[in-house]
Parts: sequence; C-alpha cells; structure tokens
Amino acid sequence: MKDFKQHFVIPAPPEEVYQALTREATIRLWSGDKAEMSTEPGSEFSLWDGSIAGRNIEFEEGRKLVQEWYFGDQEPASIVTIILHPHKKGTSAELRHSNIPDEAYDDIVEGWRDAYFGSLIDFYTE
Repeated sequence: MKDFKQHFVIPAPPEEVYQALTREATIRLWSGDKAEMSTEPGSEFSLWDGSIAGRNIEFEEGRKLVQEWYFGDQEPASIVTIILHPHKKGTSAELRHSNIPDEAYDDIVEGWRDAYFGSLIDFYTE
C-alpha cells in the first residue's frame, strides 16, 4: 500500500471550497456527475455516480474533511484527509490519502490531479 500527499491551489476562499466538497448540488456542478454527500460523521458518500464510495469520518466547517474510501474489504482502511488553508490566491488544499492499494495507486493519483482537484480548479477559474 502507498500514501499520496499534495497541495492544490484553488482560486476561491476556503469557505466556498469546503461547500464545494461537501454539498451534493455543488459537487454535481464541478464534477459533472451524480453525487451523494452528507456532513454527518458515519454517513456513506458516493462521487462520480458511484465510481468513488466510502464513509465520512470527520468534518470541521470551512477547514477539514476526513473520509474512508472503500477498496473492497481492505484493511487497514484507506483514509483521505483534506485540510483547507487560506492562500493569497484563494485556498491551499492539503490532500493526504493513505493506504492506497498498489494496483490502484497510479489511477488514484491521476484522478486526484485531473478529475477531482483539476475539475474543482477549472470550476473556479472559468
């Protein structure tokens, strides 16, 4: 298993980026696909019409979200932490994704860069 960490700069304030990551309607706008999301710890979520699914663990309004991403019956769990920091150009999103299965690593990293944060950055740039 592998870990991935990267910072992304998004041209919007942290409060807006947090809403974009946690509200179904906004996720649909920037991802272009069906999403199920709640900020209730313990709730299940689904992004890109089920391509990504997991369980919400922790939320800190305007600042942080922690999720478990499902990869079958994998142990230990694959944990995603996104921490939002104010940045002179908007928001610096600190991403940490731990325990990524080796066979999924390249696709997950590409997904984070292109589909997830790439789409989010494009949404606020256009």
